[in-house]
Order: sequence, then structure tokens, then C-alpha cells
Amino acid sequence: MTSLNGQVALVTGGARGIGRGIALALAHAGANVAIADLEHIASTAQQYTSATIGGFTEAQKTVAEITALGRRAIAIQADVRQKADNERMVQETIDGLGGLHILVCNAGVVSVSPVETMNEEMWDVTFAVNVKGVFLSCQAAIPKLKAQGKGCIINIASIAGKNGSAGLAHYCASKFAVVGFSNSLAKELAATNVRVNAICPGILRTQMWEYLADTLKRSSESKEDAWQRYIKGMIPLGRPQTPDDIGQLAVYLAAAENVTGQAINVDGGIEMH
Repeated sequence: MTSLNGQVALVTGGARGIGRGIALALAHAGANVAIADLEHIASTAQQYTSATIGGFTEAQKTVAEITALGRRAIAIQADVRQKADNERMVQETIDGLGGLHILVCNAGVVSVSPVETMNEEMWDVTFAVNVKGVFLSCQAAIPKLKAQGKGCIINIASIAGKNGSAGLAHYCASKFAVVGFSNSLAKELAATNVRVNAICPGILRTQMWEYLADTLKRSSESKEDAWQRYIKGMIPLGRPQTPDDIGQLAVYLAAAENVTGQAINVDGGIEMH
């Protein structure tokens, strides 16, 4: 079994869904975990549809789950769109847990709109969280990781970062950007023994999916019908992915000392390349 004993991980957007799955998987493998999330977001141009998203409250619940495993964990309220928040969350992780070895940039938003009628706020919020947030989180962590001569960054992209979808041009563009950014950063940091990889999840029934199902389901469909249609029509293995699936890959990448610059799909075969 992979051991991350003695290591400290910071997971952005780690309160629920994929982020929670990753945080718990890292903790099960022995890591102590800081979870950064946001209670409020100024814009409603994202899947939560409300300025109050409850992320920090949920982060505290995930912290309780991790401490029940015998690991140390802290919750940090931070907006990844803000440089100062990123710098603070990295420092709070180091101060609270004694170091930083693994950064997982998972915070993300989604919305649906055809390009023709998309408003600028929708585009801007998507890129501010999904791309700028990854950039700023990595930028804040890099000096700490380089200084210790070893580290791992895992950026959460999507299969939408490898193949476009109608109505999701802004989201797909943001995830393509994460893949390209991760590949470039891996080349920048390889000589310092800091590895950078991306994970491209497939279809998971998270809060993000619940929003997409409401938006994309056919007029005659229930949300459950839409879910089954997507699973049967898109996934060759015929089953959805889970946060635990993504967590398993995150644990592997955290320990795989000769893997860097990769964007690995966890999608049941949707994208076979």
C-alpha cells in the first residue's frame, strides 16, 4: 500500500465532491491534510447558483472525518482567485501542519451557455477560478516545494480539457488551459525535483453534475434519466467514476517519483488517448 506518512497535503476546493475524495484518500495513505475552501463567492455565474456555497462549513466536516482516521487536518477559508489568499493558505498549512509536500489544485466552477449568448461574467468567473486559481495556488507553493528539494503538484483538469462540448466552450477552454499549464510547469520545475501532473476526471455525480443535469436534461427527462443516459451513452465501461477513483490516482501521483508532465484520464474509457 502506498505510504505518504509524514507528508502534508493542501487540497483546494477540498470540502466535498472530488476534493473531499482526494483529501480522504491522501489521509488514508498517511498524509496530514489542509483543506482550503470558500464559504461565499461574489458571483452567481457558477454551478452553486448562490453567493453562499457553504464550502468552509463543509471543509470543517471533512476535517473531522480526517482527524477520525488519526491524521491531522485543518480547514482554511481562502479564495483561490486572490493572490494574498493563496499565499496565506500556503503559510497556514505550513504553520498548522508543519510543512507542505503535496499541492492539489481542485477548486473549480462550471456553467452552461452557448458562446453566442454567453455573458462576460460567466467567462471571467470560469477562468478566474479554474485557471487563474491554479496559477496563483501553484505560484504560492513553488518556493516552499523547491526549497525542500522535493514536491508534488496535482492539478485537477477534466476530460473536458481534452475534447470540447457544446454549451461548455468556456469550461472546456479553462480545462485545456490547466492541462497546458501543468505540462509547461512540469518542464520548468523538473530540475528542482518538483513534479507536476494533471488528473482528468470523467463523469461523477457530484454537486457540479447535479447542476449540469438540471441544465442539460431533455424536457421529457428526469435528472435520474439524464444521468443514466450519460452513463450508458458516453462511458465504455458503463459505470460512473467516483471521488474515490480520483483520490486513488492522486495518491499514486503523490508517490510516483518518476511521473511528471502527464494529464491522466479517469473516465471509464471516454477518452482513449
